[in-house]
Amino acid sequence: MNITVVIPTYNEAENLPVLTERLFSLPIPDLSLLIVDDNSPDGSGEIAEHLAARCGGRMFVLHRSGKLGLGSAYIQGFERALNLGAEAVCQMDADFSHPPEKIVELADALQSCDVALGSRYVPGGSLDERWPFWRRGLSAFGNLYARTILGIPVRDVTGGFRLWRRETLKRLPLERVRSNGYIFQVEMMYTAHLLGFRAREIPIHFADRRWGQSKMSLRIQLEAAYRTWLLLWLYRDLRRKRPLTGA
Repeated sequence: MNITVVIPTYNEAENLPVLTERLFSLPIPDLSLLIVDDNSPDGSGEIAEHLAARCGGRMFVLHRSGKLGLGSAYIQGFERALNLGAEAVCQMDADFSHPPEKIVELADALQSCDVALGSRYVPGGSLDERWPFWRRGLSAFGNLYARTILGIPVRDVTGGFRLWRRETLKRLPLERVRSNGYIFQVEMMYTAHLLGFRAREIPIHFADRRWGQSKMSLRIQLEAAYRTWLLLWLYRDLRRKRPLTGA
């Protein structure tokens, strides 16, 4: 399967070289990498360009003018990956919180579903043991909050480690997606749910970032809290579609 991995970056200079090496060492010969950089002050975009020059046409860089948000970075990345001919598109963070080797399992799972998810909240999944209690609680509550309000039959709706079939992404209303923080992940899964796409969750260990600073902020959390309710109204026209099947 021809897989393109889309990774948004903002100040990920320390992670990019190691992550690129790990990804291209996977037993997936048709794997490509697309970096979407938001004009990182630490030179992440330039580092990505140097890495791409040594990757024999398997790595691409999309430069944006500034810090324009996670959601729009993924949407532009998805569209570019589809234009490049990807049969499947993987989304993941640059900070090693998502284990690169799990892409192989996600690809296997995608044979029997429309989107495969790396999940922290199914049996076998786990969170970094160094996370404080309040952070674990916030993550668990955020998932329960969104799942309950929107009725999504997926355990980890806020996770950002996913592998999408090309046909699935092409049918999603990407032009309508406006969320930018981690609520973007919820909005994508909600639209997939409303359109009846099948999901499978693969357990992962979610590690804390190795280097750099977390992008989480109070503004992002507030956006997630109110926009979850707003999604009910924004996608009311899709509410009667066949529900997504979780597995």
